[in-house]
Amino acid sequence: MVKQTAGRDALTGFADDFARYNDDVLFGEVWNNPNISLHNRSMITISCLVGKGIVDDSLKYHITTAKKNGVTKEEMASMLTQLGFYAGWPNAWAALKMAREVYKDGGSHGGMFGLGSFNEAYKQYFIGNSYLNPLTKPTDNVHITNVTFEPGCRNNWHIHHATKGGGQLLICVSGSGWYQEEGREPQSLNEGDVVVIRANVKHWHGAKKNCWFSHLAMEIPGENTSNEWCEPVLDEYYNKL
Repeated sequence: MVKQTAGRDALTGFADDFARYNDDVLFGEVWNNPNISLHNRSMITISCLVGKGIVDDSLKYHITTAKKNGVTKEEMASMLTQLGFYAGWPNAWAALKMAREVYKDGGSHGGMFGLGSFNEAYKQYFIGNSYLNPLTKPTDNVHITNVTFEPGCRNNWHIHHATKGGGQLLICVSGSGWYQEEGREPQSLNEGDVVVIRANVKHWHGAKKNCWFSHLAMEIPGENTSNEWCEPVLDEYYNKL
C-alpha cells in the first residue's frame, strides 16, 4: 500500500487541491491500483521521466522507490540502457549515474545467497517489502528459499498445518530479525541462528526496524500440509519490540 504525504507537506496552504490530487489520487488511487504491480509502475514512471528529460530529485525519488519495489540493479541498468536509444543518450547517462548511486549497496542484501526478486506472489501477507530467491525447485523433495526482509518488514501471523510431520525450518544468514510464537515472547534472531517451527503453531517472523534480514526457509515434509495466513503484526505492537 502506497501512502504519500509529500504534496501536503510541501503545499498545504498554498495549493491544497494539487496536494490532494498528488497524495490521494495519484499515489492513493493510481499507484495502489492492483492491475499493475508496484514493480512495473516504478519502471513505467522512470521511463516517462527519463523520456521527458526530467533527471532531478523527482527521478532519484522514483529510482529509490523502484529499488524498494523490487526492481533489481540489473533490471534498472538494462532499462536505462535501452532508454538511451529511445529517449536520448544524455538523458540515460544522467539517469544511470543517479541509479548507480541509489544501488551502490544493492549487492549487500540477501547474504551469500542473494536478494532474489520482489515477493509479488505473497505481498498481501507482508507489511513492507520482501524478496525471494528460490534455491531449489518446487518439485524437489526439499524446497529451500532465501527470504529477505527490508527494515521493518514482517509477515503476518501464520500456521503451517499438517496432520503428521510438517512445519518449517529457518536458518538465519544475514542481518537481524524477530521470530515469535503465539503465547511466547519474541525471539531475537541473528546470523547463524536456527529456528524449528512445529506444525500447527501460530507464529510470525521478519526484520528488525532498522536492519535488513535474510533467512533460508525450508518446508518440512508432512502429510496433509497447508498454510493458513492470519492477521498482520500491527505497528502498535511491532514498534515496541
